[in-house]
Amino acid sequence: MVTRHGTPLDAPLYQMNPQRGVEYWGCRAAVAAFTVAGDVSDLIPDGLHLPDTPPIGLVFIADYGNSTIGPYSEFVSFIQVESDDGESGMYIPYIYVTNDAAMAAGREVLGAPKKLASIDISSELDVTTATLARPSSTPLATITMVPAERLDAGIMGALMPEEAPVFTLRYLPAPPGGAEVRELVRWTNKIGVHTDAFGDPQQFIGPGSLTYPSRSAIDPVHRLEPDTMLGTIYMEFDLRLYAGRVVRSEVTKAEEIEQPVPVEHVV
Repeated sequence: MVTRHGTPLDAPLYQMNPQRGVEYWGCRAAVAAFTVAGDVSDLIPDGLHLPDTPPIGLVFIADYGNSTIGPYSEFVSFIQVESDDGESGMYIPYIYVTNDAAMAAGREVLGAPKKLASIDISSELDVTTATLARPSSTPLATITMVPAERLDAGIMGALMPEEAPVFTLRYLPAPPGGAEVRELVRWTNKIGVHTDAFGDPQQFIGPGSLTYPSRSAIDPVHRLEPDTMLGTIYMEFDLRLYAGRVVRSEVTKAEEIEQPVPVEHVV
């Protein structure tokens, strides 16, 4: 039963069932896994920290054939983190979508920092290419790979552990005198990889790369620079995304601002 929805109240932009989460079917994605080069600690919010060893980064570019909030494509950057309680998971510093309902629901419910962008996955010859561009004339990230062989389920679990939670920062600014909210949200997803007519999972690994053709100060996704590539993956799947719980919350009062006195119009 739908019990969570956005505004307008009589025509909400999105609706969802909290028990079943957001459901996706007919999906495909290209994924790059790597160790992160450089210092990205400034991207991590309070309540989380980077592991002692170089963190694993993932760039996930997907085409969601359909979902309970409509069809769309998505780009996600993940950084491996640990919570202050010692739990290992992934934090999302950058995420882009092609659907306004997905952007609003992600921001309002989970705090995922979604923006609208141009995202595409295509195949030509033996190569699969997935791209993020914003604006559409400016390519920001590209995964290029050849799905050369079946991916072992154990390797898949090590690179993208299904049980690992995802963390996002839900930040709600406020007008002067209002309550500003910062909430660290923990949530999970479940991926059901498709099988082919022979019963084999449709997940493949092969040679590939992650590049950042344009380095934008407006959309600095290039901050997740690969040091050592761990693998590039192509997969076809269904997905369920579940909202979890708030694990850290901070509420502050926005600064009062003296309102300007209207100036009378003199004729």
